[in-house]
Amino acid sequence: METSDRSSATTLLGRARSQVHKKLRHTRRLSRKSLRLILLLIGAALVALVSLGFARMADLALAWNRQWATRYGWLAFIVLPLGLAALRWLTVRLAPYAGGSGIPQVIGALSLPPGRAQWRLVSLQTVWKIPLTFLGMVLGASIGREGPSVQVGAAVMLAWSRLCLRLGVPLREFDLRELIAAGAAGGLAAAFNAPLAGVVFAIEELGRGISLRWQRSVLIAVLTAGFLVVAVAGNNPYLGHFEGTAFAHGMLGWTLLCCLINGVLGGVFARLLGRGLAGSLPRSLSAAARRHPYWMAAAMGLVMACLGAMTAGAVYGTGYDVAAGMLAGQPAPAAGIGLAKLFATVASYWAGIPGGIFTPALTTGAGVGAQIWHWLGSGVDQRVLVLLSMAAFLAAATQAPLTASVVVMEMTGSQPMLFWLLAASLGASVVSRQFSPHPFYHLVAGRFRRQTLAVEDAV
Repeated sequence: METSDRSSATTLLGRARSQVHKKLRHTRRLSRKSLRLILLLIGAALVALVSLGFARMADLALAWNRQWATRYGWLAFIVLPLGLAALRWLTVRLAPYAGGSGIPQVIGALSLPPGRAQWRLVSLQTVWKIPLTFLGMVLGASIGREGPSVQVGAAVMLAWSRLCLRLGVPLREFDLRELIAAGAAGGLAAAFNAPLAGVVFAIEELGRGISLRWQRSVLIAVLTAGFLVVAVAGNNPYLGHFEGTAFAHGMLGWTLLCCLINGVLGGVFARLLGRGLAGSLPRSLSAAARRHPYWMAAAMGLVMACLGAMTAGAVYGTGYDVAAGMLAGQPAPAAGIGLAKLFATVASYWAGIPGGIFTPALTTGAGVGAQIWHWLGSGVDQRVLVLLSMAAFLAAATQAPLTASVVVMEMTGSQPMLFWLLAASLGASVVSRQFSPHPFYHLVAGRFRRQTLAVEDAV
């Protein structure tokens, strides 16, 4: 009897020990998962802080540009050609993969296997994009900070994951491409003060044609970057609160008109950007453009100066103030500001300097909407046509209608207009494909991918 009792007690004790060991292992597993999630969120916080600092620098650059351009507008014919040529030279010397928007580089990196080719496109060397974009804004180039925020955000998140690996706490549960995408989308969310737009951008634009798992924790990291900026800077829409309402009659017709005009212009815009300066020139001149990139950058600076003189400087910089003013119902600062901003952005991009196209594209759309109102819209609310055109032109330029509509909605606080924003964005995207069949970002991403692979093969 005693032997049986001892045997039972031993069995119970063994089971208890086994349960304790299982719970301890489960606790350690949970602790490791929690630690990795915390590290991921720290990376998102770093992305948000970098984007927030960049935003402050951009505001300062735009203020400096307004000061000198208002007092000494004629200097643009000297400053812009020399400045853009110098910026092109600095970009080639300091960060050859930092030119242009930054979003194509991230998409190119996501399509490459892990290795040096991938790291070239999103290395910490691309942080040079911040001071170079700052200088471009001071000069008056028609560029935005959102694309650079995307590439730098991806670089910061990748650098953070590699640091965690060196410290012995690797983020093994997360695919390297997911970390790059999380940093990039977090950079966009923080730049626009639009957390939801960051998630939609990650899924629609970065995930297009690429197999990503999109774990819940990765999307949480994107939202974290956006909400941290909201917590620091306040829950204020980037372009102010939209106070217009949908038309009681004829809203569908106005929406179709906006998506048709902006779809055509946005498709032409994307085609010009995708082909580049050399690809848009006749064959007799394209070879010369490739041989003399700095002279071409100076020529684009001269084009920018001429457009600035025609519009009293309204085409310089991001165009944030111009778009916000027209969205609030103010008259356009100059006749044809939409087309002038379109060509100013193309010239700045063709100069080969760092800088995004998101905000300039929104300003272009706002100008087109104001022009439609000026021609045909007497008796209707200008603000509605400006809002619809902003989303439609951005969707046409990027062929990412969901991202365009959600970005504009969050930037303007226009949630009641979301249905019409979606309708305008989807229609403009369809029209745009007739002029630019391939999405601009993915077309340029293919060139960066081939360029980095060629460099690796040469090494």
